[in-house]
Amino acid sequence: MSTKKILLVDDSCTARLVNRMIFSQKSNYVLISAVDGKEAVERAKREKPDLILMDIVMPRMTGLEACRVLKKDKETERIPVILLTTRGEEQYVQEGYASGCSDYLTKPVNDVELLDLLKAYLGE
Repeated sequence: MSTKKILLVDDSCTARLVNRMIFSQKSNYVLISAVDGKEAVERAKREKPDLILMDIVMPRMTGLEACRVLKKDKETERIPVILLTTRGEEQYVQEGYASGCSDYLTKPVNDVELLDLLKAYLGE
């Protein structure tokens, strides 16, 4: 089984830690992280992750803005982006998909659901 690189983007160190704990169950995932959308775009271009998990509400550049930038760039347009957020209202879900995200999950995230989603997107 090949190793898959996941870019985890969240301004909350607690949220990043929780997701790292979820992924610790899977030895074939390498996690890299960013603290806001601007850093996420930079790291995605440099690191070429297989998948991006990204919060929406962040400083400097929101997850929605970052997703739009990533989807317009030939280097990053094919990377699946899963938005993770506390904002589950229909308006936010629609904005998420309009920004180009592949999927949209609300926090707190169900560990099993998240790992199943990753398996589907990463072809496992």
